[in-house]
Amino acid sequence: MEENKQKFGFLHSTVDAFDTFLRVPGTVTRKGAHVRDAIDLKRVMILVVIALVPAALFGMWNVGYQHNLATGTEAGFLATFFYGFLRVLPLFVVSYVVGLAIEFAGAQIKGEEVNEGYLVSGFLIPLIVPVDTPLWMLAIAVAFAVVFGKEVFGGTGMNFLNPALLTRAFLFFSYPSKMSGSETWIHLGKDTMIDGATGATPLSFIGDGFNALTDAGVQYGTSFMDFFLGTIPGSVGETSVVAILIGAVILIWTGVASWKIMCSSVLGALLVGWIANLTGACDIPAYYHLVLGGFAFGTVFMATDPVTSAQTETGKWIYGFLIGALCVTVRLWNPGYPEGMMLAILLMNCFAPLIDHYVTDIAVSRRARKFNVA
Repeated sequence: MEENKQKFGFLHSTVDAFDTFLRVPGTVTRKGAHVRDAIDLKRVMILVVIALVPAALFGMWNVGYQHNLATGTEAGFLATFFYGFLRVLPLFVVSYVVGLAIEFAGAQIKGEEVNEGYLVSGFLIPLIVPVDTPLWMLAIAVAFAVVFGKEVFGGTGMNFLNPALLTRAFLFFSYPSKMSGSETWIHLGKDTMIDGATGATPLSFIGDGFNALTDAGVQYGTSFMDFFLGTIPGSVGETSVVAILIGAVILIWTGVASWKIMCSSVLGALLVGWIANLTGACDIPAYYHLVLGGFAFGTVFMATDPVTSAQTETGKWIYGFLIGALCVTVRLWNPGYPEGMMLAILLMNCFAPLIDHYVTDIAVSRRARKFNVA
């Protein structure tokens, strides 16, 4: 790499980024007490992208499927998938072009290596937004998240908020009419006018109770299995729990993500949902919250972000539990915002260092007392 750095001069950051993306650099120690392994940060990021692929592929098919349902179109599997692929592809292009352009420019200006973290963020962002999100809005949101949510703190590993979720939050609070309502979740086409077709997500009916949720009078199925499989409107990659679980298995098996955060998030959601059932505050079964909205996607791919989540083992249980509990709390008791996962994760991103601090402080104090007693 030193030879390439001399050849290409001021472009060495860009050359290094492509060089280390395509191959594992041979810059490991050959002797001494050092860990020698083929895995590095880029390889870890690529594993996360691989885990996201099932959700992305299903999301593309579902975009076409929801379009067919709303318009009464009959199409085969490949035609349905290809329709969704063409609608989702521009989101990926804008996400990566804008985000990587800022990353590369920042690295060149600072004379540093290009951060690898955006490999995942760039893939996540198109999966957590509506398919009809205007591209110029997405570009602005991505630029804001990368610059103010990541680069100003020092880049990958230094940010305390998840960049992909920060993009989603920026869109939601800046352009709420494009991020909510029944017109944003199904791509009908500019010249398509369908009376009686609704793209409202199941979460839109959650405040009206279980009967409204499962008998919503919409064109898609409303059974638990429909929610579990993901044949409902929603953000591109968030609807299919089956596809998300495949990604969860990959992340846990490779050791990239913490199963403790995932399990504790589920427990937190079930507990609050059960309390709501017990007190009569809501008649929707607690387990329905696990398959609605962005809960599953957020739990598997967002809450487990190793940079913005808790680092201590006990802290992971607390962090995940509070995310699940806050998500369902927002859903049930905030009438202005039916989904709570984005806000729950961003809030707990802010508190993750504090959780780790107190967990560590308690552990140190306990050991100190034990030592003094001894």
